[in-house]
Amino acid sequence: MSTEIEIVKGDITEVEADVLVNAANNHLWMGAGVAGALKRAGGQQIEDEAVEKGPIPVGDAVETTAGNLKAKYVIHAAVMGQDLRTDEEKIRNATRNSLKLADTLGVKTIAFPALGTGVGGFSLERCAEIMLKEAETYPGTLKVIFVLYSDESYQIFRKIAAR
Repeated sequence: MSTEIEIVKGDITEVEADVLVNAANNHLWMGAGVAGALKRAGGQQIEDEAVEKGPIPVGDAVETTAGNLKAKYVIHAAVMGQDLRTDEEKIRNATRNSLKLADTLGVKTIAFPALGTGVGGFSLERCAEIMLKEAETYPGTLKVIFVLYSDESYQIFRKIAAR
């Protein structure tokens, strides 16, 4: 049992994976960043369904359908609260809980953005270290795809994965 990890540069809304992860706030409103992009590409119903399931504790994750996206589900990983701040523990828990939920849903592939590094303002390097470690040590058989939008985030994830 091992996790396959892939790091790609691109737009998470265009990735073909069973699950796309949204870097969410704990009330599950989809405003800016990855959430806004997923809502624009997938449709308002994703946010409507998410908000009905919220609020959730920071660090937890819930799934919704994926609307018009190529995925089966969107997992909303609450990486921050209403203060829009995050930290290592919140990112670690949100990553781990998203992986567990994907397993529960019986899917094979999950695509993550760099959680907490946009609106949350968290360090890209530290985020990459935390998320890659969670994926590498996860005891399931998921294929984990890290989808990085900027050159900088893509290069940082590749550098840390190569260590």
